[in-house]
Amino acid sequence: MTTGFFSSVDDVADRLATTGYLASPAVATTVFLADRLGKPLLVEGPAGVGKTELAKAVTEVTDARLVRLQCYEGVDESRALYEWNHAKQLLRITAGRGETWDETRTDIFGEEFLLPRPLLTAIRSEQPTVLLIDETDKADVEVEGLLLEVLSDFQITVPELGTITATRRPFTVLTSNASRELSEALRRRCLFLHIGFPEEELERRIVTLKVPGLDAALAASVVRVVGALRAMDLRKVPSVSETIDWARTLLALGADRLDERIVRETLGVLLKHQEDIVKAGAKLDLDVV
Repeated sequence: MTTGFFSSVDDVADRLATTGYLASPAVATTVFLADRLGKPLLVEGPAGVGKTELAKAVTEVTDARLVRLQCYEGVDESRALYEWNHAKQLLRITAGRGETWDETRTDIFGEEFLLPRPLLTAIRSEQPTVLLIDETDKADVEVEGLLLEVLSDFQITVPELGTITATRRPFTVLTSNASRELSEALRRRCLFLHIGFPEEELERRIVTLKVPGLDAALAASVVRVVGALRAMDLRKVPSVSETIDWARTLLALGADRLDERIVRETLGVLLKHQEDIVKAGAKLDLDVV
């Protein structure tokens, strides 16, 4: 079962570009294959390189509904799949005191009392849907077990109601910052895409697109400085989103070129740890970059 959103790899690249998402050939190809094969897409890479934005861009160009499960330590079945409206069930039990338990039980475990969470919402959706399971690696290992049935057959079993199968398969994107290793069972169910830091030319195009009004020479200098920072042994190297933030900062300050003063005064936009700022300030050679 395919979602049928895209007609070709070029179609993916062209349509994503209309949202401001410049996809590399590898990204465009993998998105097309995930769509054509009806497979979930596992996108891995450092924070800030556009993993979540990819799902949002696909949602925008396909006029689909975005359903997002934000993973975190402690997320469980009641947050990911569904839960029962216990307060409403209790009211129903109280109102039906003259009924037998079998009569009441049949009633309180019906659709009226079911609270769908993101996974069940996406499975039951009859309109085009993008299911984003964000930062999967932050969830507990047990949560991966909940995902296996969803990612294998796009169905969810509710013991009281039976198995609910998708009539229209959602385009599914899982993201991971690789803070822990995901299980092989989960990986087998997905197509895999690694998004790293872009090549210099692609990042320059991204900056130019995202920060209109920035001088082309300054955009090139920004990308070269960020590349130099990424080559250092830093606690947290700047991501693409931070490159864009820095370019916007320079534009707001009215800078028309990079010099040592402006770089040192704005390093906090790029780097988020004091030891990184100190190290970069000592090693960065603006005459080279």
